[in-house]
Amino acid sequence: MSESQAAAVKIAVAYHQAWTAGTLDAAVTHIAEDVICYAPSGVIEGKAAVRAFMEPFAASLTQSTLLAAFGTDEEALLMYNTANRAVPSAPGAELYRVQNEQIVEIHIIFDRLPFALARGDVIGV
Repeated sequence: MSESQAAAVKIAVAYHQAWTAGTLDAAVTHIAEDVICYAPSGVIEGKAAVRAFMEPFAASLTQSTLLAAFGTDEEALLMYNTANRAVPSAPGAELYRVQNEQIVEIHIIFDRLPFALARGDVIGV
């Protein structure tokens, strides 16, 4: 990571590196108590709830690759690819809004299809 990266990017990357390494205690130091997370499964509110949401997925990871990180001092956008035993490639992106050096809002986008296929769900065309 470049020293010239914007503040929100540094915070978002630190959060991302912590949760993808399975160190949720370190990850949640970067998020505000009243954080709001917009995920494909719905809205998650509060630090404890976001941690509970992220923990099972983080624990399942066998690999994570950060593909890109861009932003300003207030917003950061990360794109990454993850893998676990059931899914060899699961791309995702997260948009973070940062205030007072804490993540206050997260928008998560990821491809749910690989997980559905791994579960054996029937997918209509």
